[in-house]
Amino acid sequence: MSGAEPDFRSGFACFAGRPNVGKSTLMNALVGTKVAITSAKPQTTRRAIRGIVHRPAAQLVIVDTPGLHRPRTLLGERLDSLVLSTLTEVDMIGFCIPATDPVGKGDRFIAEKLAAVKKTPVVAVVTKCDLASREQIAKQLLAVSELADFAEIVPVSAVSGEQLDTLTDILVGHLPEGPPLYAGGELTDEPEQVLVAELIREAALEGVRDELPHSIAVVVEEMRPREGRDDLLDVFAEMYVERPSQKAIVIGHRGERLKDVGTRARKQIEALLGTRVYLDLHIKIAKDWQRDPKQLRRLGFYD
Repeated sequence: MSGAEPDFRSGFACFAGRPNVGKSTLMNALVGTKVAITSAKPQTTRRAIRGIVHRPAAQLVIVDTPGLHRPRTLLGERLDSLVLSTLTEVDMIGFCIPATDPVGKGDRFIAEKLAAVKKTPVVAVVTKCDLASREQIAKQLLAVSELADFAEIVPVSAVSGEQLDTLTDILVGHLPEGPPLYAGGELTDEPEQVLVAELIREAALEGVRDELPHSIAVVVEEMRPREGRDDLLDVFAEMYVERPSQKAIVIGHRGERLKDVGTRARKQIEALLGTRVYLDLHIKIAKDWQRDPKQLRRLGFYD
């Protein structure tokens, strides 16, 4: 596609918003496959993950970011810093606000941050419309319009697919003219080891208590084909928690929870990589890692 037409558009759009407003689910729906993990737990996303949407005359790279919030830990500060730096590097911003929640302090806080990003168009995306009545959606569109002067306001549902094409058209319309940035078949530029670690963390988040998700981190130490077998991949991963009591929660009674996490993660990894997988998963304690600069760096959260 190197000989792209002069009117081909390509560029970056970033989804921003409070934690747990449907940013990752929306990106996955637009890309057409799972490139970001999702969970009902706030602050599931911890990295700026890129998903690539291919159109005949455009290539839209969506950057999914952690939810902006008032941080309580060094990890939280670094996640917010990551979001704010990403906002300055994209061609446009999608501000996600769910149809189901009243506009509140958190939304106004983010609207102020976005207003400071000069010259970058902001589209308000009212998410989760499948969970709201028509009356709720209409009220929310009005409330969102009073937050700021947005380029557009679009109600969507990542689950039902409502208005997703319209949203893509709007985002693409704000991109500059230019050649494709990625090869035609690519849907993300995330390294496979990072994606695999995220799938393990997603499996671990299912059914744990509210205070635990922030304390879980996963690092894939090694991925290699089994010697003498080209149909089996060995994945060696470490899951980190902050306290012995958390380790006990993740392991569960007689190891049943950890076994279930491993089984669910392995199925997702096999679907991602298209090969059979043996998952070797261990749990370690990294005391108060969310507040320790040295441990944050070791787990991949840099300054």
